[in-house]
Amino acid sequence: MKFIMTDDKLLITELVLTAYLYNQSDKLGVDDLPNKIRKHYWNEKEATVRRPIYVTEGDLTAIYGLENVKNTAKTLPFLEFEEFGSQIKLTVFDLGAKWLSKHTEAVERIDSNPVLASYFENYDSIPVSYEKAKAMNTPKENGREWINSLVKAIESEKGSEEMLKLVHIVAPEDVRQNLKDLVLTKSQEGEIEKIAKAIQYRDYLKRIGLREIGKLLFVGPPGTGKTSIARALSGKLGIPIVEVKLSQIADQYLGETAKNIDRVFELSKRLKPCILFIDEFDFVAKARATDEHAALKRAVNTLLKAIDEISLVEHGVLLIGATNHPAILDHAAWRRFDEIVEFNLPDKDMRKKILDIVLRDIEGKFDTIEISEKTEGYSGSDLRMIVREAVLTGLITERTVLNQQDLLQGVVEFNRRIPLKSKDENPNENNPARYR
Repeated sequence: MKFIMTDDKLLITELVLTAYLYNQSDKLGVDDLPNKIRKHYWNEKEATVRRPIYVTEGDLTAIYGLENVKNTAKTLPFLEFEEFGSQIKLTVFDLGAKWLSKHTEAVERIDSNPVLASYFENYDSIPVSYEKAKAMNTPKENGREWINSLVKAIESEKGSEEMLKLVHIVAPEDVRQNLKDLVLTKSQEGEIEKIAKAIQYRDYLKRIGLREIGKLLFVGPPGTGKTSIARALSGKLGIPIVEVKLSQIADQYLGETAKNIDRVFELSKRLKPCILFIDEFDFVAKARATDEHAALKRAVNTLLKAIDEISLVEHGVLLIGATNHPAILDHAAWRRFDEIVEFNLPDKDMRKKILDIVLRDIEGKFDTIEISEKTEGYSGSDLRMIVREAVLTGLITERTVLNQQDLLQGVVEFNRRIPLKSKDENPNENNPARYR
């Protein structure tokens, strides 16, 4: 998008004044810089934005997409353009601040820029607030730059390569799942709210000695949203998520499994605050049940000990375990978690809500009540597969506007390709196969 000339002047002035104030004040930190500015000037090696910030023509093009910066900057009486290095310098701060304050359009930008708001909230009755701007601004932990800096620092350490191979680290800004797009039960919503408050009041919980908080076990069939909610929590809380499949860190032949587990937990503490999401937690039970591999059994004991010793309050790590097979978990595994969150297959009302969300950007007329009635026993993931089939069927005939018949055909295709669980299977039987 190309801004008009007045917008160009405002943006140039915003960046120059932001740089000046950030350079001058030791009370302002990197989290006070607006996201775009912080990303552009981020120093990966030092994991911060170094002072002083210099503003160049290239910076303004990269951050705001501005063109003809040189000529625009020269029209502002408080700026000086240096040909050498294409640097834009502020000559008279007071004049620049006064110019910006006189533009009504600038107020909104100031009110979303903590650096500027910290100065202008006490300037000539401009209706802006530093606290409001700071609350709206995403912290550095939300960005991939912060994660990359931490990973780079860890990579420089001896033996760290193996540790990083074990996990998948996702920055909050890269999380695609959004809690608003997920259909949750009241119980799930309640647990999420409690965890959000626990993170917000970590210092208080630490002060009163309440440390056994923040270890959740997600239990339920595949496709019911365990991983999606864990990732969405990352986005909501603005902290990275460290994902690991328990079976993948097992190395029974080389005897490295116990070390791998220690490495994963150590990495999580280094990335704090973060979510450590351990999938396939039932692997613990499988390992404890076998007599064949003593090294694997030792690894399980290492895992249980590591869970005991990690804390959301002390270490800033929210631990989430997930299992499709709760029936085979023994007491030693269950008692490590302070909260058990159930993920059952969605009922008819939830299925309709899921379908409504998945179909909201697809043009066409649909009766999601009918589809929800025909999909008893389907997971949320299954419903998304049905919609995918309907979309692909439409594309085959060059159609981007779908209809109810496309969805019904999607159900048929899904049933043909992915068999439903056996009708005569006892749902109360301790049989992992029932979790398809």
